[in-house]
Amino acid sequence: MAATRRVRAFKRWMKSQGIECSDALQLCDCPSTGLSVKALCDLSEGDVVARIPKQACLTIRTNAARELIEAAGLDGCLGLSVALMFERSLGNASAWAPYLHLLPYQECLPLVWTSKEVDSLLCGTELHKAVKEDKVLIYEDWKESILPLLELESFQLDPSFFDIKDYFAAKTLIASRSFEIDDYHGFGMVPLSDLYNHKTAAEDVHFTSVSSHSESDTEGDRNEMSEQSNDDDYDNERDQEHEPTPVSSMDNVELGIAFSKRKSQSDSHLEDMAVWGHEPAALEMIMIKDVKVGAEVYNTYGSLGNAALLHRYGFTEPDNPFDIVNIDLELVLQWSLSLFSSRRSRARVSLWRKLGYSGCVSQNSEYFEISFDGEPQIELLIVLHILLLPEDAYHKLDFAVAAAGKLEEFKGDFGMFLFEGTSEMNRDTLMNKNVGSALLTLVNMRECLYGTSSLEDDIEALERCCPIKERKLYHSLMLRISERRILEKCRTYVADAARMRIRKRASTRRKVKRTRNGDYGTLL
Repeated sequence: MAATRRVRAFKRWMKSQGIECSDALQLCDCPSTGLSVKALCDLSEGDVVARIPKQACLTIRTNAARELIEAAGLDGCLGLSVALMFERSLGNASAWAPYLHLLPYQECLPLVWTSKEVDSLLCGTELHKAVKEDKVLIYEDWKESILPLLELESFQLDPSFFDIKDYFAAKTLIASRSFEIDDYHGFGMVPLSDLYNHKTAAEDVHFTSVSSHSESDTEGDRNEMSEQSNDDDYDNERDQEHEPTPVSSMDNVELGIAFSKRKSQSDSHLEDMAVWGHEPAALEMIMIKDVKVGAEVYNTYGSLGNAALLHRYGFTEPDNPFDIVNIDLELVLQWSLSLFSSRRSRARVSLWRKLGYSGCVSQNSEYFEISFDGEPQIELLIVLHILLLPEDAYHKLDFAVAAAGKLEEFKGDFGMFLFEGTSEMNRDTLMNKNVGSALLTLVNMRECLYGTSSLEDDIEALERCCPIKERKLYHSLMLRISERRILEKCRTYVADAARMRIRKRASTRRKVKRTRNGDYGTLL
């Protein structure tokens, strides 16, 4: 595939900025699928395939609007958004113009879908509420922090590049493409490194993010990068699964591979470190597995489920092992109030909290996860168990908790108290008939949030959908289907637990019968 004009311009720009890209890599620019990186020859584990000076990264430290950003007291995602919008406003005069021309105006994240699309395509999914809240919060950020900048006469910003739509667009690029560089630069846009596509738990190349503390920078001179706004639900920063490693030198090698295996304790590493005190002046992309000629070279954005991938990167993956479905505590209370009084429900949830339990917490919601395999979070089973306790058992437990000297010590005996002499407390012991029935009801209530269409309807719609022409519909259906399949697995989990209880009761009856008959032999 011949390089497009913008890719050729980007390569020339990389060379002018001191960005070194291996001759073994091909930068592909496909109109339908976008940018990707492929191997022009066999790559081996340990090959250093790119070296990127930190000065070539677009950060709040390196951009042309640094003075404005510092004067406004902006940092983190807000500061980087201003930097990106400002460089775009400069057009070809921007030091990053060829790089910015390579990027889309915005990524197709739900953040920039219309409100109608969000409501129709994401209804019932983990993203529906989160995206609607994001839109409100990001608009408030723009109104409070970006809009006032346009009134500053000393900087004379072009309003046509700092509109609300430009801010949302910048947010999508930063959410999907930024990397943590180091303590000094914080997060930034890293040319070349952000061209690699994602593959869950199967990356080929690793971006080394050096983050040691530089003695040459005073604490007052550092801007701590805040968490990327409104992504609290789904791992706010790029998941760094590997420990950062020092940047070493690179030597030219044969067979068209521009860089050699990593050297240990390289002398040129000391030269790099001199630029930023103890911070190396460049970043590296290093192969962590062998890749055959012609294959695409993948990075990973972390171990993320489809909700997180769609939220932050605009795509999903089939059979993603990191998928989850959440059951909100609010939904649990709604179920409880359909059976019991408000007073009883509140008292029992309060006792559950006294025992030191809680669900997962994100922003203003508390929830319980159901894993890819359909297993519910054990805290959900515990709260259901307490909500369903007979009155006498509940009062005994409440009294025991109140009388306990140390809650942690009693929590260790909780299973002993509830399960008649056995301290074992796990999903099997908690999944009695009533808890199983309650869990099924909650799964059905959760399923109703998707509307009237069935899982089979969604699967048929996905088969008719074009992932390129109907990208939003395709990935929203993928998310719905992956979540609904987890709910199906949870139903199977409840059914399996019921069968296990029946087998145990049958085994106990056989044992009692044999004991009464004087047979103490081993039961088969």
